[in-house]
Amino acid sequence: MRFNPKTKTYKLFSALNSGETVTASQAEKRFGIKNISAVVSRIRHSGFAVYANSRKAGNGVKVTEYAIGKPSRKIVAAGYLAMSLGLVD
Repeated sequence: MRFNPKTKTYKLFSALNSGETVTASQAEKRFGIKNISAVVSRIRHSGFAVYANSRKAGNGVKVTEYAIGKPSRKIVAAGYLAMSLGLVD
């Protein structure tokens, strides 16, 4: 595992990896995360495909839910291309 179990990043990752979807509001209440996009970015840079899906809540407000999913072939190919060009390790 790439995350320290004592961190908020680990707590969010564990929830996502277990199949949960998490909104910014839920992340703040459950884990104390104020900027979920920064934490999600950290998880993505560790090699996990975290998707942001928008929907309208019952009160009509637009909400973004984050979930871990399987990357498409196109994303995997882009990663290998970046590696072959020396853009990433």
